[in-house]
Order: sequence, then structure tokens, then C-alpha cells
Amino acid sequence: MGEREGSAEFAAFAAGRHGALYRFAYLLVGERGLAEDLVQEALIKTYVRWARLRDAGNAEAYTRKAITTTAIGWWRRKAWRAEQPRDDVPDRPVEGDDATARVWLWHELLRLPPRQRAALALRYYEDLTEVQTAEVLGCSVGTVKSQVSAALTKLRAQLGGDAVLIMEKAGMTE
Repeated sequence: MGEREGSAEFAAFAAGRHGALYRFAYLLVGERGLAEDLVQEALIKTYVRWARLRDAGNAEAYTRKAITTTAIGWWRRKAWRAEQPRDDVPDRPVEGDDATARVWLWHELLRLPPRQRAALALRYYEDLTEVQTAEVLGCSVGTVKSQVSAALTKLRAQLGGDAVLIMEKAGMTE
């Protein structure tokens, strides 16, 4: 494959998958600007490896892994440990208001440790299997299971008595 053909294929991949990659990045970092930066950084890493990836399926998996590992690296930095303001989110969702419940649940997800949040995002928002999630995270299936279980346990503790109902509405049950 020539350099020009490779560049055209990469451009088609990046344009075609940008929306899905951005949604995944947003699920991890919870902020539009940071999600855009995260996708761009991951796409740069993918472009560098493009000749070795050979097909779009490998490219997507590689890019998702790059998004995940880059985000985890960002969280390890001191700036990510600062508390995020939540003035616009109520303490509890209003009965019957699914949109408010989703926003509230999203902010609770942001309180989880990075690997647990990534595991939940991949399993329940991206609807990947445990095996696919393990591939993206670069870990074993058992680790995915334990990260998801620990995350759901932590969410139940954070959400209190409403946890099961809210998590079922969001499709987050074991």
C-alpha cells in the first residue's frame, strides 16, 4: 500500500468512525473539549501505526485502546484528581424525569475510578462483550468482570436505595 493510499484509507476511517470514537471518549472524560482532544490524540497514534493495522476493524480496536490508555494516563496526572463542580445537577433525580436521572447517573459514573468507568462505558454504553472489553482495556476477561462488579457495587453504594431502579433504566445490570 502506498503512502497516498494509506492516507486516504485513514482519512475515510477517521471521518467514518469519529462520531462513535468521540462518544466513547466523552463517556470516559465527561467533558466535550477533553473528549475532542482525546480522540485527536488517539487518531494521531492510530495514523502512526496505520500501515501495520491492515483493516478498519483492527484500526477501531487500536483507536479505542489508545483512547482508553490515554485517558487513564490523564487521570493519573495530578490535575485530574481535583474535584469537579456539579452545581447544575440535582442531588437526586426528579421522579419520572428520565433525562435528569441519566444526567445524575452520568455524574455518579464520573466519580468512579478510571478503569472501572472505562469497563462500564465499554460494556453498557458501547455494548461490547466481556472479551471485546478485555481486548480494548488490554487485560483479562476476569479483570473486566471484577472491574464491572466493583463499579456496580460502588454505584449501588453511591446511589442508595434508588440504585437498582436507576441502573436498570440505564441498562446497567449484571
